[in-house]
Amino acid sequence: MIQTGKIKAICISEKKGTEKFTIKEAIVNELGIIDDAHAGDWHRQISLLSAEEVDKFTTNNPKVTIVDGAFGENILLEGIDLCKSRIGDKIIIGDVELEVTQIGKECHGDGCTIFQAVGKCIMPKVGIFSKVLKAGRIKTGDKVIYKSI
Repeated sequence: MIQTGKIKAICISEKKGTEKFTIKEAIVNELGIIDDAHAGDWHRQISLLSAEEVDKFTTNNPKVTIVDGAFGENILLEGIDLCKSRIGDKIIIGDVELEVTQIGKECHGDGCTIFQAVGKCIMPKVGIFSKVLKAGRIKTGDKVIYKSI
């Protein structure tokens, strides 16, 4: 199955476990997004989250203000249902190619600045993680092709 969507936001942070801030474009190398704390030689180089899942969260939690990057996501996607993701799926953004390596994660609870700021986190249930297969440049608004295996 192939889904298409676009990048709503690109977000980075200087430290792991903190909210990320948005940038308009990024260089992706073989370790992840340059200047992001999660870049490195491991299986969770880039995290992705669906904007539609964030919208559901804000609808159910109207007193909480959510900004892009609040859940620690690197790439916020519009139009792609990440809840159907499987390990090995591919994500193509221009020249950049990512491979899904992990679905969800363990929540760090109240020891996490994201949890402290937002009250709960959706990343453990609906976020996905990927490693870089091909490097390149990405920017907000870029078309995204999601290929399920």
